[in-house]
Amino acid sequence: MTIEDLPEFPLEGESLIGRYPFLFSGSETPVTFSISAAPMPSDCEFSFFDPNDTSCQEILFDPKTSVSELFAILRQWVPQVQQNIDIIGNEILKRGCNVNDRDGLTDMTLLHYTCKSGAHGIGDVDTAVKFATQLIDLGADVSLRSRWTNMNALHYAAYFDVPELVRVILKTSKPKDVDATCSDFNFGTALHIAAYNLCAGTVKCLLELGANPAFRNDKGEMPADVVPDPVEMPLEMADAAATAKEIKQMLLDAVPLPCDASKPVPLSSDRAASKAILTSAGLKLGDRVVIAGQKVGTLRFCGTTEFASGQWAGIELDEPEGKNNGSVGKVQYFKCAPKYGIFAPLSKISKAKDRRKNITHSPSTKAVPLTRSQKIDVAHVTSKVNTGLMPPKRDSTSESTLSLPAGEEPKTVTEKDVHLPGSISSLSSASSLEHKQSRPRKLNARGNGKQTTSKSPSEPSRASAGIYGFFNQAFLVVFILVCLFEFFSKFWRK
Repeated sequence: MTIEDLPEFPLEGESLIGRYPFLFSGSETPVTFSISAAPMPSDCEFSFFDPNDTSCQEILFDPKTSVSELFAILRQWVPQVQQNIDIIGNEILKRGCNVNDRDGLTDMTLLHYTCKSGAHGIGDVDTAVKFATQLIDLGADVSLRSRWTNMNALHYAAYFDVPELVRVILKTSKPKDVDATCSDFNFGTALHIAAYNLCAGTVKCLLELGANPAFRNDKGEMPADVVPDPVEMPLEMADAAATAKEIKQMLLDAVPLPCDASKPVPLSSDRAASKAILTSAGLKLGDRVVIAGQKVGTLRFCGTTEFASGQWAGIELDEPEGKNNGSVGKVQYFKCAPKYGIFAPLSKISKAKDRRKNITHSPSTKAVPLTRSQKIDVAHVTSKVNTGLMPPKRDSTSESTLSLPAGEEPKTVTEKDVHLPGSISSLSSASSLEHKQSRPRKLNARGNGKQTTSKSPSEPSRASAGIYGFFNQAFLVVFILVCLFEFFSKFWRK
């Protein structure tokens, strides 16, 4: 039995399962098939599967060809495959598959593949519509999503711009399904997807079927906001720029009045409105401006344009980073050198600030000139008080020795024991001690003998060391003299 032997499937009427139960004895639970490669004839002269070729037909209609291999054939994005979606899809169903079974690689169902196959220029719209209707009659679930793209059948039809399939899908869907969101497109709706891909036919179809033009995605964007900017498109994409302008205007016109959507300003009030907008933004023609915080230039134009709706600013850039010479299409909005002109929405420009004004001061404080801090040499500063009685030591631990009454040991005070509040008194006492020791005779005369100023312990040690050396030398000289005396006395006796 081949595809030619299959009876024609009615587009409307009773269920196909009831009329042809011998064809659809598949499992009631949808499954996901394993991944496989597309089968190809051994003597094939091309790299893709062509259902119109005799050798490929033998593989296609061979019962031994698995469902995984048939799904692999559907993945080939060539007209020969996509225009025969119904032949390949029915071969899958003939092998006992559930209508909602999935491809193991893409996680897509037959309905998902059918919505893709309606793309203009590669598939056949009529064939896709007929097969999609057949699948829905067999129980295909239009709300199922691919786990990889999170897209359902409506999203695929919108992405590939097949408004005919959009109507078929929404005909059997719930009213709210027209605004079902997709995470891969910032949780936008099918209308967002169609607007972003410049699918004018699908945008018009979705609006007619009740899609919400004011629905905002996770970024707060309406469908009109995601339409590509025609100004950013190169000249060779003039047709796409015109389509973008048409879609944006269509979406803006469909937005309810309470919604904050910009409307085209009438030409009669263009100059007055442009001047008022610039004044409110603190700008005027000739001012230095920054575009989106990146490009810098001079504001040369502000007003409505023919390439897009709303108010636009024309800027002459400082560097050749622009798109034009101040003209778009055949309209000259301002004059500048090629590659120096660019247009941007007024919301993206801001007045360039003088760098010298970037530093601000509080009104309560006066500006103080900044001076470099000078390093203070503290090498000569120590906590040790030099009284003149002993030379300074190289020991890192500073000590202060105070004279005490006789019979008591001197107390050593280190830096750790010195506190800031008492530093003044300690320095004053040390200075008075130095002053007293500089006049020892007067102090001895006035003293009553009870308190004496103790000498530094280093001087007795030095004195004793000098006396000891002197006696050693004297003893040595006397010993030599005695030896010489004994020697000469013995010599003279002989």
